[in-house]
Amino acid sequence: MAAAAGTSISALSGSRSLQLNQAKPETVNKVCEIVKKQLALPADSAVTGESKFAELGADSLDTVEIVMGLEEEFGISVEEDSAQSILTVQDAADMIEKLAGEKSA
Repeated sequence: MAAAAGTSISALSGSRSLQLNQAKPETVNKVCEIVKKQLALPADSAVTGESKFAELGADSLDTVEIVMGLEEEFGISVEEDSAQSILTVQDAADMIEKLAGEKSA
C-alpha cells in the first residue's frame, strides 16, 4: 500500500495543479477584463481567477476567441493543445506568465 501511495505522490509531483495561482494579480485582472469583453459581459459581472469559461457562458468558439485576444494582448502564441487545457481565468493567467517568461528567457 505504501508503494502505491508513493507512486501517486510521485505522479502528482509534476502535476500542473501544484502550480496553480502562480500568476500576478495584475495578469489575472487583465485576463478578467479580456474575458468580459470577449463574452460581452456587463462591466459589473463577477469574473475572478476561479471563474470557469463555461460557467460564464463561453462555448468552444468563445474560448478560441478569448485565447486569440490573450495572444494579441500579451504578445504570446498559445499552442492548440495548451489552449484546450484552459478552463478558468486562473489557468489562462498562469499560462500567459509561463509563456511570457519563456519568451523573455
